[in-house]
Amino acid sequence: MPLVLVILLVLLVLALFFFTTNFLGVIITLIIAGIVGWLADVIVPGRLPFGWLGAILAGLVGSWLGTALFGELGPVIAGIAIIPALIGAIVLAFFVDLFWKQSSRREV
Repeated sequence: MPLVLVILLVLLVLALFFFTTNFLGVIITLIIAGIVGWLADVIVPGRLPFGWLGAILAGLVGSWLGTALFGELGPVIAGIAIIPALIGAIVLAFFVDLFWKQSSRREV
């Protein structure tokens, strides 16, 4: 009986370690994406909609777009290649700002 409890305890610790490292990886990725999106928002004139959620989304989508166009250039932090992610987020922020202005002009 104690052997079964030890095995269950070891499996529980391994499961918690696996969940925690994946959870922390996701949190770190979201933080890096938010920073990249915020930098793109600072560089591009205008503002990204939805505040910090828009910045995180711009960082994630910009990372995917930049990596698809330029590959993995420069440093990679939490699975995000910083230079292509920033370029992609800047392009995305520019087009979102352009679209956002056009749609607000039509509504008025």
